[in-house]
Amino acid sequence: MTDLAAVHVSDSRRLDAIDRKILTVLQEDASLSVAEIGDRVGLSSTPCWKRIQRLEADGVILRRVALVDQNKIGLGISVFVSVESADHSEAWLRKFADAVSAMPEVMEFYRMAGDVDYMLRVVVADMQAYDVFYKKLISAVPLKNVTSRFAMEKIKSVTALPVPPA
Repeated sequence: MTDLAAVHVSDSRRLDAIDRKILTVLQEDASLSVAEIGDRVGLSSTPCWKRIQRLEADGVILRRVALVDQNKIGLGISVFVSVESADHSEAWLRKFADAVSAMPEVMEFYRMAGDVDYMLRVVVADMQAYDVFYKKLISAVPLKNVTSRFAMEKIKSVTALPVPPA
């Protein structure tokens, strides 16, 4: 078994049914008090708080954030950007990853398997803002191909992961 596989098996063994319930509750509403979370998962406040602290310390809970409606703050366009590169060197990837990671318009950034090398989810106010972003992207490092797909309607968008049973 590889080290990566061992980490995943080890992590899943440490999460019991109550930990998983806590994760489900927190993903739905992280603003709940520890007492409210405890009530929902069948624990008193102190053991619930200790479990939450352990989940944070173990890196299972990465952070707690507020979700913002992008349209209500003037970011009405979502763009899925596929990038192909002719260069697959470590130095190129590091430079590309650093440049893209520094662009606040990029919400998600993935290295892909298949017909494209990278996929970005970008949010901008309008086409003019996307054009500014696009020019910044293509000037960052040499790229073979960039394809932009504009979302017309968001049909489903969730942030809560489907926590598998213990």
